Amino acid sequence: MTRPLSRETGMKLGIFSANCSSGLAVTKVPERWSGSWEDNLAMARLADAAGIDFLLPIARWIGYGGDTNFHEGVLEPIAWAAGLLARTERITVFSTVHTAFNHPLVTAKQMATLDHIGEGRAGLNIVAGWNKPEYDAFGVELPEGHDARYALGQEWFDIIRRLWTEPGSWDHHGTYFTLKGAASDPKPFAGPLPIFNAGASPQGREFAARNADFIFTPFVDLAMAARVRARVTEAAAAHGRTVGMLTSSHVVCRPTREEAREFYRWYSEENADWDAVDNLMALQNLHAQSFSKEMLAGYRWRFAAGHGSYPLVGTPDDVAAELEAMYGAGVGGTTLAFFDYVKELPYFADEVLPRLRKKGVRLV
Repeated sequence: MTRPLSRETGMKLGIFSANCSSGLAVTKVPERWSGSWEDNLAMARLADAAGIDFLLPIARWIGYGGDTNFHEGVLEPIAWAAGLLARTERITVFSTVHTAFNHPLVTAKQMATLDHIGEGRAGLNIVAGWNKPEYDAFGVELPEGHDARYALGQEWFDIIRRLWTEPGSWDHHGTYFTLKGAASDPKPFAGPLPIFNAGASPQGREFAARNADFIFTPFVDLAMAARVRARVTEAAAAHGRTVGMLTSSHVVCRPTREEAREFYRWYSEENADWDAVDNLMALQNLHAQSFSKEMLAGYRWRFAAGHGSYPLVGTPDDVAAELEAMYGAGVGGTTLAFFDYVKELPYFADEVLPRLRKKGVRLV
């Protein structure tokens, strides 16, 4: 069968981080997103009915401190995906899985099970790891350097891909894993799952070029997006592959620019949890290469507003025009995060999606 995510929709759109308290907004306002199961189920049904392509969770195990301990409350991604796949009809639901914390034999069967629940609508987002306090919480050493992290990730995914496709049992003797009589059944419902990978480092982009269907990568502006798109295309072509490029965005869409900007300022400037923002940025600077030095130095406000993602703030015309410009720069899609997904997604669906279809940016 053809997986729903494989259909031609124009610019891909997904919902990101709804499984976390506060979503992507590092804010102290009491009305911030709850991250509760009830709210996630309501969000998923709205997104499914609107024709959004996918849902993508964050895998987080401890918070970032500050007054809110940002991302302390997080629904576990695989269990979350199972519940949503059973309660939706068309949308693809990803699970975000850390290679260092999850054994490949277990993950392969979990993901195949999800694919049967959703009849071909499950996806896997692979995280090579960077957040040292989480490694400490697990009692696991953070591998030194990106080369080691992605080498482990490659062996991990090679095992999973083999478990998804090869019948019978087999042994594996590698650098990081030793398996004897390994097997996994049932296989995924519709063949190997679609793969996402977030990578901005050279090692991350190389991993995505070899393995992923879509790479997630941030950018400062559209000129940088076009440059990154060219590098991703070149890296994938070296492996005889094509890889879609996605980014992450946060959205404040209102009938007027003044309303949008005022709301944006209220939650992300006047009420930002700056201690949590600084803790998050410090960890990104120490252990990750997801954001460039330029982004970390100059876009502190972006981290408060949306975890460093690209801002889409304004009227429906403004947001649609910015998405059109992103698509023209080679960005094949973006995730969307809202201050309140359930309250704000319907307005986006009613006002922005028709404009994108009229522009030819969205085909469905």
